[in-house]
Amino acid sequence: MDEALPPPGEAVDQLAGRLGMPLAAQLLSDRRGSRAWKLSGPGGAVVVKANNPDDDSPRDKAAEMAQEDDHLLRLTMAGALAPEYRIGAGSWDGGRWLAVRWIDGAPVWRALAPARSTEGDQPSVRRHLLTVARTWAERLARMHAAGWTHADVQPTNTLVTPGARVAVIDYALACGPGTDPRLPYRGALTHTTAPEVAAAVLSTSADTHVQAEPPADVWGLGASLFWCWTGQRPVHYEDGIPREYKLKAIGNAVSIPLRDVRPWPFPEFEEAIVACLSPEPQDRPTAAALAALLTR
Repeated sequence: MDEALPPPGEAVDQLAGRLGMPLAAQLLSDRRGSRAWKLSGPGGAVVVKANNPDDDSPRDKAAEMAQEDDHLLRLTMAGALAPEYRIGAGSWDGGRWLAVRWIDGAPVWRALAPARSTEGDQPSVRRHLLTVARTWAERLARMHAAGWTHADVQPTNTLVTPGARVAVIDYALACGPGTDPRLPYRGALTHTTAPEVAAAVLSTSADTHVQAEPPADVWGLGASLFWCWTGQRPVHYEDGIPREYKLKAIGNAVSIPLRDVRPWPFPEFEEAIVACLSPEPQDRPTAAALAALLTR
């Protein structure tokens, strides 16, 4: 166990019976007010997430952790998430913790690295791209059919497992049906924020909830595929400018022409990405229709 920055003891105590002893903890990330560890033992491995109580971020990460746990329970009840994904959750002396199933996969950015090369135009790479895109769309379609939107579709929230099948993670910001109290949704990663969400965030106060709808997930999927294939974000803006100006650029709904930045031609894949990035939400395919298109 890493003594410098261990996972919450309350989580370790609860999970020890499931994983067995001895336990090993590996810190996976420590950023934006939250931390994540891989906790493993003879009986398997899980991911433990917890808020960082010493972080001065304006976002209440303990409340986000509790909200994600609520979302996981509701998504499981709705049949949109496998029951074995959520492992456990609880309080600790610094806030909240959450444990989910360990998924052995690579982030999409790393998994699609061979496709960004000009030498990537190979049948195996083409199949890989299409399978990743199709299974990603299928995962989102399952949520959408249950009345939910992931609302944080981006490369770091998506893992590519063996066989190029995608697993979607991180449900803290998801938008579901009903009017249950929740933290206001104000967009997620700027680079994959849909134009209609960007416009709504800019036109409302910081405490107003913006309800993300399934077409926003489809835009985020197209933006993520564009980014991970070309190495460039789909909307041009400078990195150092305030988020407000980035959202304004996205809200204008003018994407960089894919043909100008693609590493090599791939008409079927390009057609899917361009469809996802349609400026008007109603013009985008549903996630289910996109998965069917990519299957053909």
